Amino acid sequence: MRRTILRLALVLCLSPMAALAVQPDEILPDAALEARAREISKELRCLVCRNENIDESNADLARDLRLLVRERLVDGDTDPEVMAFVVDRYGEYVLLTPQTNGVNLILWLAGPAMLAAGLAIAVLSLRRRADAPDDSDSLTPEETARLQQILKD
Repeated sequence: MRRTILRLALVLCLSPMAALAVQPDEILPDAALEARAREISKELRCLVCRNENIDESNADLARDLRLLVRERLVDGDTDPEVMAFVVDRYGEYVLLTPQTNGVNLILWLAGPAMLAAGLAIAVLSLRRRADAPDDSDSLTPEETARLQQILKD
């Protein structure tokens, strides 16, 4: 029983490491460069898997991107230079968190603006409804008689 629990604990401890798709031949010998590569990889989207970063993806293109990042770091590029190189080569879609400038600023602001407009429309329509005269007691005598006849049947 004890061995089973220890094995289960070992599997649970190692399972987060299994989620990373980085192959042993990709890992840089310099620990500092490897740490920088991992941080950059967390911000880059796998173009095949869409919502996975390139460290988590097993796709060939993700492997190519991981190797490209490491190659640029070994060549002496800074982190922003590596990111700029990858974005220039693959487009801004490769970023998991898009930049908040230029055309993207419209996209970032459109959601909150639509929410504010919807709330304003809702408040105005509720105010109009509250200010509207109550017409429920304004039946003519003929309508009242007809309503009484319908209710009796």
